[in-house]
Amino acid sequence: MLGSFAALIDLTVGDGDVFVGPVSPDRGSRIYGGQLLAQSLRAAQLTVPENRYVHSAHSHFLKAGNAAEPVEMEVERIREGRSFSQRQVVASQSGSEIFRNLTSFHVREEGLDWQEPTKINIAQPTSNQPYTDYSDYVESLIPLRQKPWSGRQRPIEVRYINPPTRTDNQPVTEPQLMWMRVQGQLEAEDSLHEVGLAYLADLGMDANAVLPHGHRWGDDQLTVASLDHSIWFHRPARVDTWLFSNQRVEVTRGGRGMASGRFYDTSGQLLATCMQEGLMRWSQQQ
Repeated sequence: MLGSFAALIDLTVGDGDVFVGPVSPDRGSRIYGGQLLAQSLRAAQLTVPENRYVHSAHSHFLKAGNAAEPVEMEVERIREGRSFSQRQVVASQSGSEIFRNLTSFHVREEGLDWQEPTKINIAQPTSNQPYTDYSDYVESLIPLRQKPWSGRQRPIEVRYINPPTRTDNQPVTEPQLMWMRVQGQLEAEDSLHEVGLAYLADLGMDANAVLPHGHRWGDDQLTVASLDHSIWFHRPARVDTWLFSNQRVEVTRGGRGMASGRFYDTSGQLLATCMQEGLMRWSQQQ
């Protein structure tokens, strides 16, 4: 996966609290959901005091975005408190709303500190242990007419530790494990790394929701789309270094599936938690 992540979140400032995001690097027709999460968060960040950092963001994907068009984001200043700020971001293309987000920021403060002890026993990617490139995995699933996968151009690197086999009708219920990072080096500013984490957080969530049913993302009879996404930020992260991602399916029912994800640094510190619900329709359900 190639490209500059810093360029993707370099927003153009318009009138008032309106910002325009660069065109998607994807070669496909639809915008990657992580781009909307990242660019909307960046727009909201640019309207809050510098000492406030995101602690949660809740988003709804309203309709598919066009990857060939820039995204206009209008920020509404919902609240400005002594410790918290809330912002709503409405993202549009050609005058049509495609995405809506509510983000909350908090002045950092000391407080109680606990997490379930976690040890990452899986080595980081190296030339001797490269794992599976996520783009290669996706291309092993999709039809020849859809190759190369449009997501190859995203400015991230993702290594799949335990990719499911191609075998159809074989349920997979184990957590899906990956190493992820953005392409290139970012400045040390924490807010940029928060945006990078939002960009990574959408990857694989919907695709994993079909695994317990023995299906694989890319099946012709499968329709998958993101509906909503929430992410909670617990600690500062460095997204230009390898982060460990642990995703699992929570429930599927009624044409929808929900997956959870957790991001850790190499020492086992929990950086962020996310939940995503997606549409999942199988045309030959029994």
